[in-house]
Amino acid sequence: MRPTCTAATMIDDDRVRVTRFDFVPGAETGWHKHGYDYVITAVSDCPMLIEEMGGGERRVLVAAGTAYRRLEGVEHNVINAGIVPMCFVEVELKQSRG
Repeated sequence: MRPTCTAATMIDDDRVRVTRFDFVPGAETGWHKHGYDYVITAVSDCPMLIEEMGGGERRVLVAAGTAYRRLEGVEHNVINAGIVPMCFVEVELKQSRG
């Protein structure tokens, strides 16, 4: 059994939810499905093992200071595959400006 990462909500209003995720080595988010489009920005280098629905998995390195985005509906478990702690900030986009 893996330890669970810590998640600290920084902002949660009608437009966005901003959450900081901190992982010790081997920690995981647990399986979850994203209800909104989202962007993550890596605070530290983030060597991730991503378990995907259907049994697939992939390893990615999100370098410190870089970002990526995904669409609503992504379902996965994210694990710190590195040997040092990792951290990223996730911004969920609850609604558009229009």
